[in-house]
This record gives sequence, structure tokens and C-alpha cells, in this order.
Amino acid sequence: MTSLGGATWPDLPERPLLLVPLGAVEQHGHHLPLTTDTTVACTVAGAAAGGLDGALLAPALAYGASGEHEDFPGTISIGTEALTGLLVEYGRSACRWAGRVVLVNGHGGNLDALRDAAPRLRAEGRDVAWFPCATPGADAHAGRTETSLMLHVEPGSVRSGRAVAGETTPVGELLPRLRAEGVRAVSPTGVLGDPAGATAEEGARLLEGMAGRLAGAVLRWDVDPTGRLRG
Repeated sequence: MTSLGGATWPDLPERPLLLVPLGAVEQHGHHLPLTTDTTVACTVAGAAAGGLDGALLAPALAYGASGEHEDFPGTISIGTEALTGLLVEYGRSACRWAGRVVLVNGHGGNLDALRDAAPRLRAEGRDVAWFPCATPGADAHAGRTETSLMLHVEPGSVRSGRAVAGETTPVGELLPRLRAEGVRAVSPTGVLGDPAGATAEEGARLLEGMAGRLAGAVLRWDVDPTGRLRG
């Protein structure tokens, strides 16, 4: 794996695969840093790139669409419209020299932008796709799943003594209120889930699974109509 940020242009292979972490700056409860989604996306993309010949890991796109978290200090959202435009222009530029571009997404609020930008780029003849940093059975936000991942990846940033539970109702049932009222109205702690029981060992397993699924999906390169890599 080569880091795009540390390379010079003559170092780059011809028509490489470019993995681009896409994250957010938003609240993650009392115990996780604002950059959690970006950190997870970078780690998953980096781990997958290590097993893909000729892959380049791009510097992260660290801001996303986080309007549902804007009632909490620290959140910075550029919104779906601006993010969509950013992704389209990024893809157009990168595809002048990259053969394929994969946007590795760490934040669910970015999905509308990805589902708009990726098909637009593909319709223009650019081989761009996206892949979510997701795992079966995960809780929604700042709960056990993300806490375990951060305990593995960046343990010094986790304030474990400040971790508190949030709203544990399945996120599918909460979506109408989340969209209408925002996260704070649903969970004053900012947590959707419960971080209790999180461990670095669980985080290592989760990371291995996500990176493995991403690498496998890249090798198969089966892209659905929304631009998502299947697998």
C-alpha cells in the first residue's frame, strides 16, 4: 500500500485503485472523539489497502453531512448538497489519473450524497463506487460497536470513565424522529446504543471483518445502482 499524501507523482502506478476515507466531525457522546467516523474510515481503508496490490490510500475527506448532530457543540456539517458537489468534483479530478476510486464511508449521514454523486460519476464514465464501514448487528452511534473499534484503533482517545448509555431503541424505529428533531431530542447523551461491554478485542474483530469485506468487494467489483460495492 502507498499513501497518496506521502507520495510524489512519479511514485504513482499507472491507473491505480484509490481508496478515499470519508468521515465526519460530529459529537460521539461523552467518551468518544469528534473525529471517530473519520478515524474508523481511515483504519478500515488502510487495512483493506494493505491486501490490494497497487492500492493507494488517499488523505481523508474529514467533513460530512451531520445535520442531525448539530444541536451538540463541536459538530461541523457541510450538508448533503455541498458534500455531493465535493464528491462529484473529487471523483472527476481523481479519475483523470486513477483507474478506480472507492469512497470508504464512516458516517451514515453521508449516504444521500454518496447515492447521488457515485451514480452521476459512473454515468459520466468514471469508475467510482462507495462502501460503508458497517458490520452486522452494530448499534447506531457511539455505542458498543464504535467504542470497541476506537479502543482497538485509538485507545488513548477513549474516555471510558465518562461513557454512558443512550437511546437503545433500534435505529429503524427512531429514524422519523431523528430526521425531524435531531439526535439530541431523541438521546440527550448523544449516544444511540450502549457502550457498556466494549473491548479492544471486539474492535479488532470488527475491523478485520470490515476490512476483509471491503477488500473482497473491491476484487469482485460488483456495483449496484446506487454506486455501492456489493459484498
